[in-house]
Amino acid sequence: MQDLEIYVRDLDPARLAMWLEANFDQLLVPLTPFGNKPGLYKGEGRYADNLVRISVYADAFGKHFSSVVIEGDSLPWNTDLECARSAWQTLQTEIRCSQGEWQEGDPVQDEKWWRLDDRGEQLAVWN
Repeated sequence: MQDLEIYVRDLDPARLAMWLEANFDQLLVPLTPFGNKPGLYKGEGRYADNLVRISVYADAFGKHFSSVVIEGDSLPWNTDLECARSAWQTLQTEIRCSQGEWQEGDPVQDEKWWRLDDRGEQLAVWN
């Protein structure tokens, strides 16, 4: 199972839905509020004949960033960065993702993230 996660600044739900619809063979369940948890949205899609689960956690990193988690046996992207690049093309807002080297227990202040925005792609400390 593949698990990709990106962080989207000031997420526009309509643009997110357009991006998902453009990249999956089918959007089976549009993003809808999940249970009694405010800010949690779940959806499902299909890609290469496999089920894809989509979760959005609004305000996941402060009040400006939402986490978008995409899980499935087959996805249109192989890495968080590939997913972030694709999202940037449609969403046209700052996208961040892990560079993939951070391990649990590593000092957070040393952690670098990919930041994609109108200035390009660069590794940066989150704050």
